[in-house]
Amino acid sequence: MKSVMFIGYGSMARKVHEMLPNNIVLSTVLVSHRSAERIKAEIGESIEVITSIDDLVKVPDLAIEMSGQDGLKEHAIKILQKSIPLGIVSVGAFTDENFAVSLADTAEASGVKIHILAGAVAGIDGINAASLAGLSDVVYQGRKHPSSWQGSYADQLIDYDNLAEPTVFFTGTAREAAALFPDNSNVAATIALAGVGLDDTIVELIADPTLEHNIHHITAEGVFGKLEISMTGLPLAENPKTSSLAAFSALRLCCQIDQVIQI
Repeated sequence: MKSVMFIGYGSMARKVHEMLPNNIVLSTVLVSHRSAERIKAEIGESIEVITSIDDLVKVPDLAIEMSGQDGLKEHAIKILQKSIPLGIVSVGAFTDENFAVSLADTAEASGVKIHILAGAVAGIDGINAASLAGLSDVVYQGRKHPSSWQGSYADQLIDYDNLAEPTVFFTGTAREAAALFPDNSNVAATIALAGVGLDDTIVELIADPTLEHNIHHITAEGVFGKLEISMTGLPLAENPKTSSLAAFSALRLCCQIDQVIQI
């Protein structure tokens, strides 16, 4: 029986917990002080609920972060120092170069791996494989209904009242996109880290009044040829802001703990 620890216990973590196979148990949940008592009451006494890694009793086989960038930055280093492998959903945090270097150095010193999860998009394995031979261009397009962009920096770039057709309102690097649109930084950063890096990956953000669901579109060209992926991302029923595929990518990593043959 293998055990996992979750950092965060929101809608994504709840879905992963619900779908864990019988040979993998959730042993520990690491959450904020303000939510600890509520989560204890929700999940029962069989699962340890802690607010600091210093309070950890049973060391798990794997930790998975599903808490957002703040939670990752608060707990990741201490988790790695305890020689616990770490899966990361909030990949946008890697745009902080000092933090990214600290993570890598700590993992190496502790002899454990950091797993960057594919999250809400597909094709990351192909992009990463192609990068070994050389990529010339990687472009990510994030297309959403205008209402999904409201409340972000897009408010300064889009005239919502007069938007009648799909409109590209931002073009820049993955690093720039992550800084200006942190809620969308995980996808852009994941594609960039798999391929040509944060400063050479182009991001185009589109407001499309004809859409019902978000669309992710990736193109990559290089020695291997050309890759093109377009996918419609459906959210979790429990939370419209959370990608269902991102939750399933975290579940996949949990399942791999005990898999002899891995894909």
